[in-house]
Amino acid sequence: MGPAELVQAAAMARRFYLEGKSKIQIADEFGVSRFKVARVLETALERDLVRIEIRVPSELDAERSDALRARYGLRHAVVVESPADASEDAADPENLGEVAADLLGELVAEGDVLGLAWGRSTIHMAAALHRLPPCTVVQLTGVYDAGTADRGSVEAVRRAADVSGGEAHPIYAPMLLPDSATAAALRGQTGIARAFEYFDKVTVACVSIGSWEPGVSTVYDMLSEEEREHYASLGAAAEMSAHLFDAEGRRIGRDLGERCITVEADRLRRIPEVVAIAGGRRKAAAIGAVLRSGLVTSLVTDTAAADHLLLETGPGPRPALDRADPDGA
Repeated sequence: MGPAELVQAAAMARRFYLEGKSKIQIADEFGVSRFKVARVLETALERDLVRIEIRVPSELDAERSDALRARYGLRHAVVVESPADASEDAADPENLGEVAADLLGELVAEGDVLGLAWGRSTIHMAAALHRLPPCTVVQLTGVYDAGTADRGSVEAVRRAADVSGGEAHPIYAPMLLPDSATAAALRGQTGIARAFEYFDKVTVACVSIGSWEPGVSTVYDMLSEEEREHYASLGAAAEMSAHLFDAEGRRIGRDLGERCITVEADRLRRIPEVVAIAGGRRKAAAIGAVLRSGLVTSLVTDTAAADHLLLETGPGPRPALDRADPDGA
């Protein structure tokens, strides 16, 4: 390109990229065809006269996020850089909750019903909330330990409701009960029954994922050794909101749900947006199992888990937006 062509190309590029003018407007200004403008802009890119940078905050990995979204058919996938000093045995990085809080600020609209399930990640997310449109907030599961309710999911529901200025519907009950009769009796109590009435109205839900091992699954930690071995023999690989899944995303151990205060899987599948928050290499296989269940539409995770998920072999990923149930396949 000669000097005149370079000057003209720079001027056209400035109009298009910086001033937001259309190719037709630029063509009229310079007295050329819009096809000529298109060729000049293309040449400007090829000759490095124009450089385009796509920049996101350093803690977000845009490339992995897009690859993960495409592989699993997710509506949203946000991958956060794993902490440099994180070990393979580390729990979910706390910054996942901060990013998830920002994501909920985007996804929740005024008048929505937000459902929060018990989990360390959802508790961190609620603590990080700073903006949320006016909405109703309902608890989707009982608590891990009723004695710690003020520091757990009940407090998370209250926090989200305070930020949004909406109503809060907490559940003051343990997640796991000794038997199905006790669980059924608790579900009939006024406060708990009122929360359950909102389950079919939930438009956005936030859940955590655990792998079937100590310290990484709330349900695992609450069961006896005999019960753990029983569900392991059925192929338990992941847990979400007291629902168990095998490696292919099929639900197992449905009898456990009869003893739990939790949203039913069928109701979860009908919620338009279900955001899972989970990360770390230790949880990667469990995250993959839950993604194949068709219960989750969006995911906030970290690079350690994302790398495993993107290289995962075995049963092909099931597109999350189909909300397909592997048990019915």
